[in-house]
Formats: sequence, structure tokens, C-alpha cells
Amino acid sequence: MTRQELIHQIKSKKSFLCVGLDSDITKIPKHLLEFEDPIFEFNKAIIDATKDVAVAYKPNLAFYESLGSEGLKSLEKTMEYIPSEIFTIADAKRGDIGNTSKLYARAFFDNMNFDSITVAPYMGHDSVAPFLEFDNKWVILLALTSNEGALDFQFLQLDVGKNKLHEKVLQKSQEWGTTENMMYVVGATRGESIGKVRKLIPEHFLLVPGVGSQGGSLEDVAKYGLNMDCGLLVNSSRGIIYASDGEDFADKAKESATELQKQMAHILSEANII
Repeated sequence: MTRQELIHQIKSKKSFLCVGLDSDITKIPKHLLEFEDPIFEFNKAIIDATKDVAVAYKPNLAFYESLGSEGLKSLEKTMEYIPSEIFTIADAKRGDIGNTSKLYARAFFDNMNFDSITVAPYMGHDSVAPFLEFDNKWVILLALTSNEGALDFQFLQLDVGKNKLHEKVLQKSQEWGTTENMMYVVGATRGESIGKVRKLIPEHFLLVPGVGSQGGSLEDVAKYGLNMDCGLLVNSSRGIIYASDGEDFADKAKESATELQKQMAHILSEANII
């Protein structure tokens, strides 16, 4: 998917909502366990309920890989079911030497047809470059995460200059990709830090997890992260897909997603983006 196609989705749906398909076999409604493929049935219902307001879906690979080959079959069917105009993110957090990265890229872009993949930058340029060789595919680089352990390394002050480690990642990686093929993960629970990130990468899209159940504020994310093209994909997982554990789970997911979309439409209108 191209940048312009993604922006068109955002403007037409008045939304920058990404729905995380963190589909846990132990948390999905019990009645779905009667089906041959409970995870796919769950995802299918969530997609049907949210596709009018979601501009992206983000399956977290751990939830599928943990189920072995059957989980990967569920993921494959899910990818086939997602409408082609909706942006897809493989939340796989890959990052390895070049030859291995090339095979990861082929797996997710050629075989599973994802539009993007999350990539860890720790091993540097040659571990990221193979993912950038595919037309209309995206790397979403881990820059500033919202977990507690982010403080262990990401905010370390470098000996040379005044940059923190995550700021160096942002600066250096702009030599690798462009605003047309690289985004960055920036956690929603670090509101003011989003503003500092935005100053370093004014035009890139940011994938922002942590809104809702993790405590991140949509208003803060927009305040600090919005740019002239919106430039945001805000992910919500548990707050939408587990809004109910009963037979009304899809209806409740739709309600939660629609409520977020309404807030996003207001934000986009106030910023004169739509």
C-alpha cells in the first residue's frame, strides 16, 4: 500500500484506528471453541464489526505462533479475509542479519502479503535494509516503546552529544528509508516524548500502541503527534476485541471501535485534515 492510499483511507473513514488482532485462545468467547478454527471465527467477526472504521489491522504474531501450524493457518485465513484496501501490520518485531531478514521479508511480504512489519533496529542498517527492498511495503521501526523496560536502554544518554538512544535511532534510520516506506513505533503512554519524536521526524507516520487499556490518551497522542497528513495510526487491541467475552462480543467491539472513530473524526476535523 502506498502512503497516498493510506492517507485516502484515513480521510474517507475519518479515522486513524488500527485494531490489534491479539487473538488469545484463552480469552476469546467460549462458544467459539465449538468451531473448527476458533481464532479465525473470532477474527472474522471482529473484522466484520470494525472494518468500516478501521484503517489498519495488526495481528501480533506471538498469538498465532504459540498455537503452532494451526495458528499460522488461522493467520493465513485472517489475512485473506481482511479487505484489500485496509493496511495490514505484521507485529512480528523481527531483526536479524541480512540473509535472515531477507527471508523474513519474503515470508511476510510475499507469502502472507502483509503491507508492513515491525522491525527491531538494534542490529543496524543491514538487518533492516532487506525489508525496504519491496515495493509498496513498509518497515515499522521500534523507536520508543511504552513498556516499563523501555527505560533500561531507550532513554540512555549517549556519551557523544546530547541524544538519547531512541533519538539516535530516529536520526540514523532516516538514512535507510523514506516517508514512503518507513514508520516508527512510539508508545502512547509517553505523551510529551511523542512531541520530541515528532520534531525529529515531522513527516513520517507513527504507529502508536497503548491507547485505552494501557493508559495512553488519544488526546495527548493527537496533540503531540498529529501532522498535516494525520501521520498517526493509533492501535487499540484489548479495549476493542475483548470489550465483551459473551456472544455479543462483536457488537461490543463495534461500539468500542466506533466510539474511538468518533473521537478521531473530531480530532481530524479540528486539525482541518478532513
